Amino acid sequence: MDALGEQKAALVVLAFLQADCKSPGYRKELNALGEDFQLTRNIDLGVPARDAPGDGDLETDGHIASCITGALGDIQPSVELQWPRNHNEAENLQQIARGLRDIADQFERNVVAEATGNLRRNISVSPSEEWKDHLTWEVQRVMRRGVGLEHLPQERVAVALALTLVRGVCEQTPRLLRSLFGAVLQYFYPAAE
Repeated sequence: MDALGEQKAALVVLAFLQADCKSPGYRKELNALGEDFQLTRNIDLGVPARDAPGDGDLETDGHIASCITGALGDIQPSVELQWPRNHNEAENLQQIARGLRDIADQFERNVVAEATGNLRRNISVSPSEEWKDHLTWEVQRVMRRGVGLEHLPQERVAVALALTLVRGVCEQTPRLLRSLFGAVLQYFYPAAE
């Protein structure tokens, strides 16, 4: 797999994992991971930009700068994904992530709690080099069992299930995100190992 393909896959995975993120620890790990892969840019409004006036300076419109930045500082997200500049390509990647989230929502109502628990138990007693294998096994087990989504492309169903399981584990144990993120990229591109 080329670097551009891995970057796009990482962007779709990160977009999936960021959606509806409620856990502060998980969000922090996602933001750090996005920065490491250079897929996000900091838009933290709580930190004044280099060109912004200092605290308490009067803006040309009569407002005090520190009041504005202070009031906006807790708005989430503090980072945003850096989508490709080509609007059509960015929209296609966003559509893939949205489609995977829709499939994942259907999973959440059906089989995810059990499969997430199985994956969490298996990776807790295994070295991280084996996590991709545990993820693959759990996805295959659930797919064999049937998930009631036979009307959808099964490859996408498997990807959505894998991402849902990773999100479920990482929401409960955020420190596992980096290793599981790597396992997911290997899962998508096994030849890249």
